[in-house]
Amino acid sequence: EGTDFYAAYYEHFQRLDILNHRAAANSRIQYWTPNKEIYQMPYANEVALDECNKRGIEVMFGWEMIKIEKTNGVKIATFKNVDTGEIMEKDFFAANINPPSKTHKWVADAGLADSKGLIDVNKYTLQHKNFDNIFAFGDAVGFETTRTMSAAQAQNPIVKNNVLQFLQGKEINGVYDGYSFMPFHLGNRYCTSFSHLHGFEPAPKNHMIPHYGIFSRIYFDWMLNKTKNIDNTYTSFAKNHGPPYNHWPASYDELEHNDYLKAKNIDPAELVNPKYAERIAKLESEAEPALLH
Repeated sequence: EGTDFYAAYYEHFQRLDILNHRAAANSRIQYWTPNKEIYQMPYANEVALDECNKRGIEVMFGWEMIKIEKTNGVKIATFKNVDTGEIMEKDFFAANINPPSKTHKWVADAGLADSKGLIDVNKYTLQHKNFDNIFAFGDAVGFETTRTMSAAQAQNPIVKNNVLQFLQGKEINGVYDGYSFMPFHLGNRYCTSFSHLHGFEPAPKNHMIPHYGIFSRIYFDWMLNKTKNIDNTYTSFAKNHGPPYNHWPASYDELEHNDYLKAKNIDPAELVNPKYAERIAKLESEAEPALLH
């Protein structure tokens, strides 16, 4: 998910190898996955599938790789169909394998995880839906999104603000809009990208670069430099307020005045943790007799 789709990237190298007689003329790139899509973002998935079709990349959905072995010098991968249980063996020359991720058992046993084994947080505040003293961000979050480095960076100031608000007994008011960015590598010097908000709604600069030509090459270099600079900022250990607001702490309007919630017609009450609401109600009820007296 996110930036781990390199089929188009490898196909570009394969095409050059065929032209230089360094690869067989009938060699091809295949993409195997137990999932039913390349990207969860529908728009990105459609674009990626169209690119694969143009380049002759075979996409094999619903196949989970269960083992690899070498027989008489031939590499064999064994796949299992996730729907039918059918077993298929496929010989190959080279493979790039992304192993599956599984939740830690203690997370599930503690009641922190959702049905997929991810931390069950509110997608706007990143605060756990049941335990108000637990927050999560990055790859651990349990709502539908593209788990990328940029998403974790966008969630970083939200979590920082909301944890501080919680520790100070104040209302959680940092709101994450769901922003996530992922480059789509098309060759050794070509790149475009996708970006979205909550609900996989395309962000304003989603897929704005063509798949070929000078602009795609310029964007490739720009994207690599930007990523390098961000990585350097995050790992510099310089004393600041943390990216992206290095020189001042991020601040947020109260929920009833939040522009994002207003634009999406979201009731601020949906973002308030039940335990927080109970605690405020209890404090108010305890204060009423004193006020009456």
